[in-house]
Amino acid sequence: MKSKLVILSLMLAGAASTLSAQTKEKYVSESWKDNFFVSVGVGGQVCVNPDNSDYGLGKAITPNLAISFGKLFTPTWGVRAQVAGFWSTLYSNYGQEPGEYIKEKNKTFGTVRFDALYNVSNAIWGYNPDRLFNLSVFAGPGLTFTKAYGKQEDLNALVNGSVGLQGAFNIHENWDINVEARGEVSPSIFGSKSSAHTDGAVSLLAGATYYFGGKKFVPYISKVDQSAINDELNRYRSELAQAQTDLTNAKNAAIASRPVESKEVVKEVETAGIRAIFFNLGSAKLDDYGKVNIQLAAKSLKANPDKKYKIAGYCDKATGSASFNQKLSEKRAQVVYDALVAEGVDKDQLELVGFGGTENMFGKDYLNRCVILE
Repeated sequence: MKSKLVILSLMLAGAASTLSAQTKEKYVSESWKDNFFVSVGVGGQVCVNPDNSDYGLGKAITPNLAISFGKLFTPTWGVRAQVAGFWSTLYSNYGQEPGEYIKEKNKTFGTVRFDALYNVSNAIWGYNPDRLFNLSVFAGPGLTFTKAYGKQEDLNALVNGSVGLQGAFNIHENWDINVEARGEVSPSIFGSKSSAHTDGAVSLLAGATYYFGGKKFVPYISKVDQSAINDELNRYRSELAQAQTDLTNAKNAAIASRPVESKEVVKEVETAGIRAIFFNLGSAKLDDYGKVNIQLAAKSLKANPDKKYKIAGYCDKATGSASFNQKLSEKRAQVVYDALVAEGVDKDQLELVGFGGTENMFGKDYLNRCVILE
């Protein structure tokens, strides 16, 4: 019967959620607006130049300040743009008498960097929002703006590259405390005053990161919300109990109106009710639970060959462009259509439609990634 089939479908969806929770899951940002952050760090840096190496790197340490803005796409991958500043110091004997060193202070106007972030802890052990410490690596290109290269009075933009390590202490849903070390290489910012054509820089920073709205990730495999399952189960149980009561009353009324005794024959008829088949983010592939739903639906549809049914595909509006969501919703509907036909359902009973990305129908974005059969 309709109610029994719907309840079975919902129970299967709940079983899928339980099984998924027992394996290592992939997580993503549910919306493009999630997981943006801003960071501030202070510390020191030293110019790694052969001239400094001869004199002593420890005397060439200068302060450093960095401000970053970025986004995490998954718990493992992210990007950021960083602006860092202050100056660098060089102790050089280039062109001087042996043993004589001249202190050069380079007024760097700033360095802009673009880093790719890779969270090693989440990559190895899986995402854990309660983990106290995460280790990440980062790398990327950048530009250093300075007047001390080539023509001394002109502002020059020098291409650089850097790599580094970052340790993040998770102290709050919105906050991390960070420590990071970076190694960087660029054309020498001291120009003709240095014997080297390239400089290195090593920096160490400590600071904090703020996540706007907190760190928000959802499982890549969409799950039916447990409270929604319970609500649906209770609703259909109530409907089933009412239907059984109505059936009992109808039987009693029929018996009371019979003039003579007769043998009662009851035939159970398959009826097709509304069904929802859920899909993963960005996917139109049926999982095993969706296939079971399709088989149950096909049984009901074949038992009602005179009725027509609509296969409506949906996407969540918060993820993807309008054109992408329209094509994906149509593809999801087509996959369900093909699966029903493969189960023996008459093509003339089915009508396809894709609604693209729509507002939440069930209260959660990921529950909108579905096909509704009605």
